[in-house]
Amino acid sequence: MASVHVERLDHLGLLASTIRDLGLMSMIDARLVPDEQEEITPGEAVAGMILNGLGFANRPLSLTPQFFAHTPLDLLFRGGVHAEMFNRFKLGRTLDEVYAYGCDLLLSALAVAVCTQERIDLRFNHLDTTSFALSGDYVPDSDEHAITLTHGYSKDHRPDLKQAVLELMVSQDGGVPLVSKSWDGNASETQIFQERAAALMATLKRSPTPRYLVADAKLYHEDNVANLRQLGFITRMPTTLKLVAQVIGQALRWDTWHRLDETTRYQRIELCHYGMAQRWLVVSSQAALERAKASVNKAQQREAEAIEKQLFHLQAQRFETPEAAQAALVALETSWRSHQGAILRLIAHKHYAGKGRPTPTTPIKSIDWQIQAQGRPDHEKMERHTHHKGCFGVGTNIEVSHLSDLEVIAAYKGQAQAEGGFRFLKDPLFFVSSLFVKKPCRIQGLLMVMTCALLVYSVAQRRLRQYLARQNETIPNQINQPTARPTLRWVFQLLEGIHRVRVTVQGKVHDLIEGLNEVQIKILRLFGEEVCRLYQISPG
Repeated sequence: MASVHVERLDHLGLLASTIRDLGLMSMIDARLVPDEQEEITPGEAVAGMILNGLGFANRPLSLTPQFFAHTPLDLLFRGGVHAEMFNRFKLGRTLDEVYAYGCDLLLSALAVAVCTQERIDLRFNHLDTTSFALSGDYVPDSDEHAITLTHGYSKDHRPDLKQAVLELMVSQDGGVPLVSKSWDGNASETQIFQERAAALMATLKRSPTPRYLVADAKLYHEDNVANLRQLGFITRMPTTLKLVAQVIGQALRWDTWHRLDETTRYQRIELCHYGMAQRWLVVSSQAALERAKASVNKAQQREAEAIEKQLFHLQAQRFETPEAAQAALVALETSWRSHQGAILRLIAHKHYAGKGRPTPTTPIKSIDWQIQAQGRPDHEKMERHTHHKGCFGVGTNIEVSHLSDLEVIAAYKGQAQAEGGFRFLKDPLFFVSSLFVKKPCRIQGLLMVMTCALLVYSVAQRRLRQYLARQNETIPNQINQPTARPTLRWVFQLLEGIHRVRVTVQGKVHDLIEGLNEVQIKILRLFGEEVCRLYQISPG
């Protein structure tokens, strides 16, 4: 009698092969020594959490056994591994072990090994932070080194919820995470960037090749100057500095732009600020000008509404002289950013001596003046404001002989790699729905595992794009057009519908991979022989 058992494989085989090829499980087991009585090792438990997160099944970690219930675990891990081994008790203990070892220390060790193996270009290191909102009650941790889950500035726009802050530093080459550290929910970006800059000084100096720190405006702070002097940094200059507005205004007056491309231009201004010789690059693009124009027009409409109320109250007042009435209008104008005042008329209100209806000979005791005015859009002022708002400054202390202006601007634009990593981690289908653990130390461990998932994802995506470029190949995108730079998330969707069918006949087991189409086979072959063997296809 024959029996048939169908298991979901999809993209999980590709992920499991990548995890094995990177050696993540063995590296974790070398640091979190497995207990002989445990059925699965800490490395396998972490790999299971990564597969759950990258499975995009929207299941919390407590339901990991359910996620693995119908998957070929002997292909993803090894023979003898069963779904119930990934229970919440084992995963919780693993998170405790990760925390005890040191979350940032473990991630850093894995990242160094992966970057060396993959030959990741570490020249530009992008730093950023984000917050993770947490619902529910969290038991304060007895460990004094654990983070405090509390209210703070919420980038999720949920100030009602407690949160944890995650610091992330990634490579520009592939967006591979290099540093991950969790912070108290009320930690400030300025403090985080200051401590990271101090910690990086020794690391970057020991590097055999130049390495530079790239971050947003919070990096450039007077309290951080001592660290910045010893680093090669690239950062967006904070608009809170008056000097930044002055430099942008100076660039607009000079009007000596250099073309970066058809839509972007820049000017270089060399100066000394905070005791550091720097060059600031004022950048303007057509897209930024369009955004600035929309923003200025919206602000003009809001200001027009406010001006209408101001003039209503102004016109209700009486002044001793026409000059006083005009001066009151001028005083209001000083706060207007996109309007100018226009006097419609001045009305004289005469007060006569005596009572009753005045006659032509009745003496005038006093005259009060009423002003009627309106605010008109000042198009010249709006134009200046639009061009100013359409510019931003990128500053660096790196010499031109080491990095050209174009390389500096390109490096800053690579900051999107860090922001893309956060968008990935905060995807509603990813781990954020899995923050069910109640201890701050386990939250820290889980954030580290989430970053490991980003590590696997970014490396696999980088490999795929390199394979496509090397072989001059493409795959269809979401609108069935050829692309050489697909996202791995889209590839996961393309690999849906692949199953392993296990047929048992007279005690003999036969495994078949079912559901493969031409596009899926083409993608899987790009990843090499190990993946082809797992999916039972020829290397081609």
